[in-house]
Amino acid sequence: MPPTNTASEESELSESGGTTAADTEYGVFLPIGSGGWIVSDTAPHPEATYAYNRRAAVLAERYGLDFVMSMGKWRGYGGTTDHWGRTLESITMMAGLAEATERVKVWATVHTNLFHPAVTAKMFTTLQEIAGGRAGMNIVVGAYAEEFSQMGLWDGGLSHADRYRWTEEWTSVLERLWTEPSVDHDGEYFHLDDCRSLPHPAQRPTLIAAGRSEAGLEFQSRHCDGSFLTAQDLPGLREASHDVKLRAEKQGRTIRTYSMLTVVMADTDEEAEARRTAYGRGADVEALVNMKVSWGLPPERALSLTAERPEDEAFQTPFVTGSPETVAERIREIVGFAELDGLMLIFPDYHADLADFGERVMPLLRPAGAGAGP
Repeated sequence: MPPTNTASEESELSESGGTTAADTEYGVFLPIGSGGWIVSDTAPHPEATYAYNRRAAVLAERYGLDFVMSMGKWRGYGGTTDHWGRTLESITMMAGLAEATERVKVWATVHTNLFHPAVTAKMFTTLQEIAGGRAGMNIVVGAYAEEFSQMGLWDGGLSHADRYRWTEEWTSVLERLWTEPSVDHDGEYFHLDDCRSLPHPAQRPTLIAAGRSEAGLEFQSRHCDGSFLTAQDLPGLREASHDVKLRAEKQGRTIRTYSMLTVVMADTDEEAEARRTAYGRGADVEALVNMKVSWGLPPERALSLTAERPEDEAFQTPFVTGSPETVAERIREIVGFAELDGLMLIFPDYHADLADFGERVMPLLRPAGAGAGP
């Protein structure tokens, strides 16, 4: 459900003194899976190819965005669009994009249940060297059973809490491998004997994660530099941002907060809304239901939730529509009210729409001379 501002929220926003859009990091969630992020047969259908993603990353850099990120996905959701039926692998793709760019940060995704921390330590040291210090790691606790059971790598006996204990140990081992000449470790899940991973990265890659569970937030507060957050509305998003930052502060750390947003833009508000309506009309209900079932929902419940508002469900994330001026204003509202440090943006057509956003919205969000966060 897209975040909305009531009149009282707008009033509070003007008095909040929160993060300004000019100081915000803006990034792009790359379409590493076929179909991108809109699950619809009437929306543009980005290709899961390196060439398509390379052009999107180069455009992001050209127009002053700060990072590009790709997900890890191992199985699609079928339906009329075969949504995410074709995907690339995140780490190797981002290594290519690190070579294709010079400034924009490149953040790749790792599932901790697929990649051993010693292998990951070496891979990201290499990515960091290719990127010249721009690499980041999105740490994901694998939770969708079919993605991993197809490989024989799903342990159904591990609870949600168990998977976070696994990931906590995984990350601690990773960080030791990046800083110590040799690691001996005899833990609950990992056992290392004089394990070496040299060279160490000259600069520790940025660590980011998502998740709103208690275990997820505690993990982020202890290990991560960035937290990707979701909520039902703007007050909930601001509360989430405050929460994880307070948790990190108690650990003697700081953490930046981000959220995701789909941008549907046209010359006028009316044209943009008509565009969004057209995309929503083609919602691939079968793929959306399959996606929810993968989260663990019973099929009947997944269907009823999708059927309530399929035209909105097709977008997966909150969205804004409008002219360039309206889109810029809505982004300012979201960033300011929720007190976020960054937004990761999604576009229907990553080539045409990203270029249009860069030409017409970025100058409104980041006036000449204004810089983004670290």
